Amino acid sequence: MAQWTSTVGAAHLARLLGSQHGGDRTDPGRAPAYRALADGLRLLVLEGRVPVAARLPAERELAGALRVSRTTVASAFEALRAEGFLRSRRGSGSWTAVPPGRPLPGRGLDPLPPEAAGSMLDLGCAAPTAPEPWLTRACRAALDALPPAARTHGDFPAGLPALRQALADRYTALGVPTMPEQIMVTTGALGAVGAICRLFAPPGERVAVEHPSYANVLQLMREAGARLVAVPLGPGPAGWDLSAWRRVLKDSSPRLAYVMADFHNPTGALADEEQRRELVAAARAAGTLLLVDETMADLALDFPPGDRPRPVAAFDHGGAGVVTVGSASKTFWAGLRIGWVRAAPEVIRSLVAARAWADLSSPVLEQLALTWLMTSGGWDEAADQRRAEIRESRDAVVLALRAHLPDWEFTVPSGGLTLWVRTGGLSGSRIAEAAVRLGVRVPSGPRFGLDGAFEGYIRVPFTVSGPVADEAVGRLAAAARSVADGTATGAEAPLAHIA
Repeated sequence: MAQWTSTVGAAHLARLLGSQHGGDRTDPGRAPAYRALADGLRLLVLEGRVPVAARLPAERELAGALRVSRTTVASAFEALRAEGFLRSRRGSGSWTAVPPGRPLPGRGLDPLPPEAAGSMLDLGCAAPTAPEPWLTRACRAALDALPPAARTHGDFPAGLPALRQALADRYTALGVPTMPEQIMVTTGALGAVGAICRLFAPPGERVAVEHPSYANVLQLMREAGARLVAVPLGPGPAGWDLSAWRRVLKDSSPRLAYVMADFHNPTGALADEEQRRELVAAARAAGTLLLVDETMADLALDFPPGDRPRPVAAFDHGGAGVVTVGSASKTFWAGLRIGWVRAAPEVIRSLVAARAWADLSSPVLEQLALTWLMTSGGWDEAADQRRAEIRESRDAVVLALRAHLPDWEFTVPSGGLTLWVRTGGLSGSRIAEAAVRLGVRVPSGPRFGLDGAFEGYIRVPFTVSGPVADEAVGRLAAAARSVADGTATGAEAPLAHIA
């Protein structure tokens, strides 16, 4: 007996398929109708917009909703069965599938293997290479400091005391008085977000999220069973739509709200201090805990880092309404898998107690490396170097986009690592799929949204510069042309890693 997790209605499936054509910029007449339909259905599965093991409508029903012949639908289904994206059984219907060995949508998004770097330009990861000589110096200092820690059992559930003190001192210098007891060191920012969700948002709880938002956190929360409530961002680079936030907080009463105030991923938006103050007040009134992701906070590119708005926690005068997450991965290097939580002491105690059945603690050697960076001045000097590199890469990517794709729209952010690009009315998912076959990987808009939103966008990080940036964008332009003129095919392509 066939098993499926849900049923997709014909009308809903027709709407999803229609969203891919980007205002009729493509010409479906250039390819057989059944092939265009098969390509569209495959893409919906690969993007996770139609779940795996979902039952599809009957051929006759779908043909009516799409206003095509039943033969067209039958041929498309047959093509998908041959590729492994559809399974059928007489009397039981047809349901979506993923070919053996292929990762499920939204899962297993592996980085591009190093051996593939020569043939593929990877714009999926918003993660630059390590800054040298700072990484080497930090690792050497960590080895020198290791012997005392090595004489212990090595488990520090709250983090090394010296690192907790260094992080507390850093928050205090930013205008948020902090004690070490308010810090827990985690294995990356995602480890911090996961721990907070387990504590405050068990399955079935509502969690408000910016829309768009960071793809990996959205997937983490989906996997945890959260009921995500989308809150649109404000227009342009100005951060939040406070009226939308007040409405959602009042009507939905979410237990938790996840936000990025500093150089939002993917849009690069920056919330000003008044927005931060107002959102903290609105969340407090609604009884909603604010989970603030500050992983991009040190990446101010167009003004001195000291001129950035104060952290959101600075406006939490009671001290219990904001939990802050930070990380070394964006400012320094993604390979240094150390993150942290800043919260009220009682929240930290609860997080530490709950960690026993998660990951126990974070790697000691990496904590020692980060401690040295924080206490020696190396962090600030490495961050200055990183900002200069990112600024150069950002300008190169912007120049290339304006030269190769002048009708694409974006706002140049004042910091962060990413551009949120509107693709001139074309399907971002189709461009991403076509781009892989041309040697460049880029994530499409729906990965950063809910229910198939942002089909007309892609995210482009500042991880390449100079001639490489021009080449990468040139390949994107070629992919866009193939989508626009209908010559893009439905050949299989690997899913892009997102960071």
